[in-house]
Amino acid sequence: MSAVLVVHGGAWAIPDELATASIDGVKAAARKGFLTLTRGGSALDAVEAAVRALEDNSVFNAGHGAALNADGEVELDSIIMDGKTLACGAVSSVKNIANPVSLARAVMEKTSHVLLTGKGANLFAESIGAATVPTETLVTEYERREWKKHKNYSTGVKEDFNSQWAHDTVGAVAVDSAGNVACATSTGGIRNKMVGRVGDSPIIGCGGFADNTSGAVSCTGHGESILKVTLARLILSHIEQGKSVANASQVSLQHMGDRVQGAGGAIVVSPSGEWAATFTTERMAWAAVEGDVLWYGLDPNERAKEELSQ
Repeated sequence: MSAVLVVHGGAWAIPDELATASIDGVKAAARKGFLTLTRGGSALDAVEAAVRALEDNSVFNAGHGAALNADGEVELDSIIMDGKTLACGAVSSVKNIANPVSLARAVMEKTSHVLLTGKGANLFAESIGAATVPTETLVTEYERREWKKHKNYSTGVKEDFNSQWAHDTVGAVAVDSAGNVACATSTGGIRNKMVGRVGDSPIIGCGGFADNTSGAVSCTGHGESILKVTLARLILSHIEQGKSVANASQVSLQHMGDRVQGAGGAIVVSPSGEWAATFTTERMAWAAVEGDVLWYGLDPNERAKEELSQ
């Protein structure tokens, strides 16, 4: 079977001034992740490579470019999951780590735990010699400026989340030539969030889930809403009941909107290579590589493609 990789750069009201950079960023990350697959890497290797590329791109709210909490600090969350074994690793509220997705993978591979948080996650990073960076290098001038502008995170979910300052998450899903699926999700969270707030991104079944029996999902959107409906697992549950990946995503996002008034998006891939990128926010930057074609989009009902050789 042919490998497929899909990435997203967050579902929110992406302003026009960030639109081109967001599309360019997801396209570059999709190419990087897919290159890993073509060189014999696993789905797990590919989603890590793709998300690392997004974490390194300050346009996105993960790693470099992360949102600041109420105290003006960076607190990063990430998850990675292997659909073959259900092995999973996650970190939350970590500081001075440029690529939390790789730290999440280390939690999966080097500990008997799934999720490490805060000080413990940073201590673990030190113990394995993970690369650290001064936290200020993760903060862009744009984010510092926006943070000062919007110091109150309080009003309604949709109102806040769909406003132009609600920066969001990145993620990737993949299926490799062996039919194994994997997912990864990474975020800096919501700007001006309470110190210690953890959203959906590092929580298994919410921000991401991968299982070779059904598929892999990476979610994006309002974290508290996604947590309440366990969005990633909900999508896979609909797939297990016979729905297509696109329909399962649409039904689940609609349920989240109806039930808890939350907006968001999801990328999904099945073990057979069927994929979808679906969202209920104004925009979501996404890209997918399937065969020799790179698909990408930003606005609802918009899908463009280019040959991978370009």
